[in-house]
Amino acid sequence: MSIEILNESGADIRIQELSQLSRFVMDRMRVHPLAELCIKVVDEDTIASLNEQWMEKSGPTDVLAFPMDELRPGLVNEEPEEGVLGDLVLCPVVAERQAADAGHATEDEIELLTVHGILHLLGYDHAEPEEHKEMFGLQARLLAEWQGARRGETLPGDEPAGISNGDPEA
Repeated sequence: MSIEILNESGADIRIQELSQLSRFVMDRMRVHPLAELCIKVVDEDTIASLNEQWMEKSGPTDVLAFPMDELRPGLVNEEPEEGVLGDLVLCPVVAERQAADAGHATEDEIELLTVHGILHLLGYDHAEPEEHKEMFGLQARLLAEWQGARRGETLPGDEPAGISNGDPEA
């Protein structure tokens, strides 16, 4: 996988951990091993400008996702589609405020936003209650698995989160 991280924010970002998390999530979601992802870490002015330009919303936001080849999670026992997953734009200043409000570390919020953004790139949304439940459940599962993997734990049901194709052998 090609994961490019560009820190244009001036904030101290753990680039290697962000890359490892992204690779972990993409692996768990059965994204093609040659897929490409770019994460750009920016300041508030930059993300506010992008938010207005592309989302028609004013002010800074935490994460924006720009899918490219409309890749979807891979199916069990099927070769995933190769292509460019897309671009994520993260704002650590907004993440820091949200982390303080949520009572956890900024790094934890940046990890959450990264997983959230990758799920958006894979076609997940949370506009409707059922979509919200599915996406946020998957996001929580992936974050728990990531944290467990970092501690060296083997989790029950330690299989990728990709979509089953209905094959009972899968």
